[in-house]
Amino acid sequence: MDLKQIRYFVAVAEERSFTAAAERLHITQPPLSRQIQLLEEFLSVQLLKRDTRPLELTEAGRLFYEQSIQLLNRIEQMQVATTRLGQSYQERLSIGFVVSTIYSGLPSLVQDFRDAFPNTRLEFLEMTSAEQFEALKSGRIDIGFGRVRMYDPAISRVVLREERLALAVPYTSPLATSQEPLPLSVLNNKDIIVYPSNSTPSFADYVLNALHDRRIHLSEIHDVQSLQTALGLVAAGVGYCVMPTGARIRSDIHYRLIAEEENVSIPIIFSYRKKDTSWYIDGFFKMIEKLYRDNPELLDPDYGFKP
Repeated sequence: MDLKQIRYFVAVAEERSFTAAAERLHITQPPLSRQIQLLEEFLSVQLLKRDTRPLELTEAGRLFYEQSIQLLNRIEQMQVATTRLGQSYQERLSIGFVVSTIYSGLPSLVQDFRDAFPNTRLEFLEMTSAEQFEALKSGRIDIGFGRVRMYDPAISRVVLREERLALAVPYTSPLATSQEPLPLSVLNNKDIIVYPSNSTPSFADYVLNALHDRRIHLSEIHDVQSLQTALGLVAAGVGYCVMPTGARIRSDIHYRLIAEEENVSIPIIFSYRKKDTSWYIDGFFKMIEKLYRDNPELLDPDYGFKP
């Protein structure tokens, strides 16, 4: 059985006539009939009812026709995709990232990588740290930039830097009248907004565990899926939000550092498959070294925080 026989059979099945199918295929009828006969012999089953006019498919013929259409469509897709790739070849690198890393040095790192490897097309997928682990193991992404410390024997992780945490405060709050660092205890009996709510473990778990360990009772917890939503609710006066210092993306909120003695911070973690020795792993390590060599201030946990 070959693709020619499958295409011939599809033409006959759709035209319900050897004569019409031969005209469609621009061949004569005898070789068409012979190829269909060889196909039936190979499959050891009759595909066509030849004693009817127009021709009808047997039950086996209908099944084979449906499968043949799917196969030919898939082959066409493969041909188009392969041709496009061959005409403008770029190696693709898929990167998973937690949205808050965009505000903490990732753009500079990506730009350096693009300058060093201009023929590599970068694809970015926003996902939580937990989602990145699954995507790495399935091959959906090649590397990831996350926030939450997790263990998986199949994943290698490198902490790139630690980042202090800050408290996002509504301007209507009494806490918005000062710029001094705050202890976490100020959140006792307060409403808090945490994110993300769609995975575990998450940054939300880290924050809530830190508060629980200090016996801080919260009035109400609002779970949201994104940093942007959390800060929007802070601006609306719904509650407070503990967040990385670099992710201060709104100007209608007051920000205060969490006191250093609280010993809370959030890392930026570079993750990749443990046995992956691909060139881009070493390439990103070199770009990371360059980033911190050119910008040593990035290694300061308080970098960029201006109340």
